[in-house]
Amino acid sequence: MPKHSDNYQYPLDETWTTADIIKVTTFYQAIEAANESSIATAELLAAYDDFKTVVPAKSEGKRLSRDYEAASGYRIYQTMQAARATNKQRFQYRD
Repeated sequence: MPKHSDNYQYPLDETWTTADIIKVTTFYQAIEAANESSIATAELLAAYDDFKTVVPAKSEGKRLSRDYEAASGYRIYQTMQAARATNKQRFQYRD
């Protein structure tokens, strides 16, 4: 069962381009997939790399991560730490 309500908004920055919003949204969806079912590890890591091109500053990344966790219940940092540590082709986060 998902931890979140199905009705929440992703934390986004109104100054981002459409391409940037797509990259960040794709990353948030990859985090959801890792927590709710599973995702190809390489796909999750690639989505994170794209996210970091939009949000290179650690402080902004941490703020967005906190906002995303508050809205969704999913923890970006812990999910990504576990994904980097795995050697499996598919990844599913379990806390």
